Amino acid sequence: MSTDAPDAILDSTTALGPIQAVDSDAPVVVRLAVTVNAPLAEVWALHTDIAAWPEWNPDIDRADLDRPLAPGATFTWRTHGLDITSTVYQIVPGRRIVWGGPAQGIDGVHVWTFQERDGVVTIRTDESWSGAPVLAQPDELRGALHHSLERWLHCLKERAESR
Repeated sequence: MSTDAPDAILDSTTALGPIQAVDSDAPVVVRLAVTVNAPLAEVWALHTDIAAWPEWNPDIDRADLDRPLAPGATFTWRTHGLDITSTVYQIVPGRRIVWGGPAQGIDGVHVWTFQERDGVVTIRTDESWSGAPVLAQPDELRGALHHSLERWLHCLKERAESR
């Protein structure tokens, strides 16, 4: 898919190479989107300021980045009682960030894409989960992930639009 077309949104299902897309075959895959009435630079800065996540997302207790945001950087965060260490796999400033890693037996890949058109930003979030805990309760965990991502998008939208 060409990213030059006005309506183009990077499709995280496209084969982009190792760990640059969600695992479409995982037992749990959630894909959501929201539009935000705020400048792309502001939305991107808010979303990628990992240490500030707890300020606007009440589901995140803490978040710490180990070095500047770039592929290979890791960040630790706590959400819903889980301590997670995520690795940044890909970053295209202002357009796309991919991270993931294991947490309590769940292997996750999280893709975020951002596109601005006519002053409105479309944020897409796609996440896949696999692993033994997911296989044991796929419907329950899909619901939990869906709810969590809906809240994340809502909080991000609310904060960006209130600035």
